[in-house]
Amino acid sequence: MAGRIRDEDVQTVRSALPIDAVVSDYVQLVSGGGAQLKGVCPFHDEKSASFYVNPSKGVYHCFGCQAGGDTLDFVMKVEHLSFTEAVERLAAQAGITLRYEEGGYTPGRQKGERTRLVEAHKVAAAWFAEQLESPEAEIGRRFLGERGFDAAAAKHFGVGYAPVGWEHLVRFLRGRGFADREILGGGLASQGQRGGLIDRFRGRLVWPIRDITGEVVGFGARRLREDDNGPKYLNTPETAIYKKSHVLYGIDLAKKEIAKSGRAVVVEGYTDVMACHLAGVTTAVATCGTAFGEDHIKIIRRLLMDTSAYRGETVFTFDGDAAGQKAALRAFEDDQKFAARTSIAVSPGGMDPCELRLAEGDAAVRNLVDNPVPLFEFAIRSTVARHRVETAEGRAAALEEAAPIVARIKDRSIQHQYAVQLGGMLGILDEQFVVRRVAQIGRWQREREQTRGAGAPAGRRTEAPAPAPAPARPAAPRLNPRDPAQFVERELLKLALQYPALVTPAFDNFGEDEFPTAPYTAVRRAVAKAGGAAYGAQLPDFTARVREAAPDDGVRGLITELTVEPIRTRRAPDAVYAGEFLVKLRLQAVDSRVAEVRAHLQRLGNRASPEELAAVQGELWALEQYRNSLRTRGAAAL
Repeated sequence: MAGRIRDEDVQTVRSALPIDAVVSDYVQLVSGGGAQLKGVCPFHDEKSASFYVNPSKGVYHCFGCQAGGDTLDFVMKVEHLSFTEAVERLAAQAGITLRYEEGGYTPGRQKGERTRLVEAHKVAAAWFAEQLESPEAEIGRRFLGERGFDAAAAKHFGVGYAPVGWEHLVRFLRGRGFADREILGGGLASQGQRGGLIDRFRGRLVWPIRDITGEVVGFGARRLREDDNGPKYLNTPETAIYKKSHVLYGIDLAKKEIAKSGRAVVVEGYTDVMACHLAGVTTAVATCGTAFGEDHIKIIRRLLMDTSAYRGETVFTFDGDAAGQKAALRAFEDDQKFAARTSIAVSPGGMDPCELRLAEGDAAVRNLVDNPVPLFEFAIRSTVARHRVETAEGRAAALEEAAPIVARIKDRSIQHQYAVQLGGMLGILDEQFVVRRVAQIGRWQREREQTRGAGAPAGRRTEAPAPAPAPARPAAPRLNPRDPAQFVERELLKLALQYPALVTPAFDNFGEDEFPTAPYTAVRRAVAKAGGAAYGAQLPDFTARVREAAPDDGVRGLITELTVEPIRTRRAPDAVYAGEFLVKLRLQAVDSRVAEVRAHLQRLGNRASPEELAAVQGELWALEQYRNSLRTRGAAAL
């Protein structure tokens, strides 16, 4: 049984890697105001950036889907790892040796399954790269050379060679301490007919496939010999660490430039990625044995900061043949999920980037990518080109096939422009006829989608039975950001978590009853349990202590949310701003108490004794004097 990682080592890992550095491997972050950073959430689709990171506090929170936590929480969620695997992964990145309870450190026995599979792939990738220099690999080196790739290029991309034979890699990995179940589970070997393991890749050129953080999670292997009856390209099967719909070849090399330039280039193969990068197009990536799909879009959107406010560009390059055009039209279907501009680049001769580089040089590849055609236009032109538009019948058929494509464009202004352009392509002089036809088809499409969304058959309306009333239960306290009183509570708690030195010592003298909104009361209690703001001002990780003091995940999530939410001031938060909210909260409490005392005084009426009446009136006088002092002297009166 695997041992438990020591608590002090977990804390070392937590503080070793800045959260913004870890998150930036997955999400492009920009300034979110004050000390915060923001980006497109990796956990749900959104049109505006609502994912915030506070680097100084080491936490993140999404105001859209409510995901939040520290660095370990982020890695666990984004990579679907267990706690142990997340700690081991970050420890490996930081160069930290972990110690385990129940017997110390035993690498092969105590590491998580995912960590072991990643290590096996790392070892295999290095071994494949070594084999490329062997005499047997001459056929692989010749293949690369014929496509313009020298030894330096092969090394840069980690290209290797899998020797002919049944179990060369299996024996090597066994010798490095990996169990058969790990070799088989990672897709590095297959079950032989006689029961033993055999290498999955044999006699092939091999490309390591890395995830966005640079970890090798799979391989793609190219057939080299005519007597190889396998497919032209053989990829790693789906495993615990490799999902072909979740990876893009070259993303580890391209991610920074994609984020910096605001452009991603999607090509079709491993050699195309290599050719583009060597030609200076360092934003090129490719899918791995599958069509470009929705999960790939999510990866690129996060790097492009692709929201309604931050528009990037995605350029697809496909072969000019029928299959390439089909792939482009399939990409058009997914284009509506981008906010970015989406274009297609097809070379005049129908060459892919690798062939183009060989034939015409690096500049030709750059020129191809720099002069793409909008994907909408390409889809429409490709459709029209299949018809004889010089005839009335051909024009009518082309209109009926192309109009639904134009109607699917969600941006109405762009849709109108392409409707007019379609009329010009078809030679229809009455362009308003085409515009009206596109609008009509668009309405039909929306009606069908709404009908399907309601679960009713097309053309029929159904009335769903009214649901049975749910049993009554107490309503949970709700946070209302538009409530001015709640805003004061929230802003002051944010200051106490993010800038505790600004609110001390007054904050610690505030009672829980001065935070009347129940969720905020719980946060105030957690701050006190963690030692208070005055103590927190001396600590670099005070927020982590407050989160640990939270009674449950709900309060812990709210603490994280308040830690990453920007302070609502245009200037840098300072003691004056903090003082304003300390006074506002105290005034709210005093006003509330004044109202209570006045109500009590009214209820007493003539029944109260002179002594009791004097006591109540005295309290009311003192409260009003204190309120006046707060209003005139501000924080000095606290």
